[in-house]
Amino acid sequence: MLPIDLSGKRALVAGVADDGGFGFAIAKALAQAGATVCVATWPPALNIFLNLLERGKLDESRTLPDGSLFSFERIYPLDALYDTMADVPEDVRTSKRYADVGDFTIGGLAARLVEDFGEQPLDIVFHSLANGPEVKKPLAEVSRRGYLDAISASAYSFVAMVQQFGPLMRTGGSFGSLTYMASERAIPGYGGGMSSAKAALESDTRTLAFEAGRKWGLRVNTISAGPFASRAAKAIGIITNMVEYCRVNSPLPEELEAMEVGYTAAFLASPMAAGITGATVYVDKGYHAMGMAVDIPAAPPSGD
Repeated sequence: MLPIDLSGKRALVAGVADDGGFGFAIAKALAQAGATVCVATWPPALNIFLNLLERGKLDESRTLPDGSLFSFERIYPLDALYDTMADVPEDVRTSKRYADVGDFTIGGLAARLVEDFGEQPLDIVFHSLANGPEVKKPLAEVSRRGYLDAISASAYSFVAMVQQFGPLMRTGGSFGSLTYMASERAIPGYGGGMSSAKAALESDTRTLAFEAGRKWGLRVNTISAGPFASRAAKAIGIITNMVEYCRVNSPLPEELEAMEVGYTAAFLASPMAAGITGATVYVDKGYHAMGMAVDIPAAPPSGD
């Protein structure tokens, strides 16, 4: 037996606000492998998430195969658009949705982790964050602001997290993130600059793997997950069609399950993947390998 063992490791999963997406599945898989797990949640969703946990609404989702419930060691507020409080606009800083949560920036989260757990508190950091305010707009129609916001929230936030958390991680630690095939192929309907953001994320993964490996002895990888109808993904507008299209046209003609991504993340964070860094790992039922749809329209009459 060759188990994934993350006992004694502490993980931070950024981008968990419910039990319906990849972030929660990743946190659950890491906990199942023995890690203690902290999560970071967007401040406007924080109270809802805490209430769901307190009322037991997530107990079924938190149940591990042995029947026990995993818990989060800490739940922190995080808006990864901002590196420090000096970057936060006044209207955001004074918004009721951000009231009473303290420093919710990437730098603030790094400081809280050190305060709570000491100088090198982390072994695993997973970035499960993406946002494109104009995702329903074709790229040819997206505004400069919408495009840059997508890049900032979905790609640069990972760079900033490596900058801030790299010095806090123990040697042998691992960074991970989530990407999507729109980084390399045209996916009509996945707009707003999100395809560009995912391409940047994958490019940054390779460069950060070199830099973080040489500087801190850390690994950096990204998972290219197939489409999944999470609550957040519904913002795309065509997610149901995306899921069905990939199901029909993949080598394994079935829908992707969130825990399949979670287990891959746990593997990549483990010593079993000690030789893997700078990689884009596909978890999409093999769809990335296909060059032609299975359901091909009938050829027109030849005229003979």
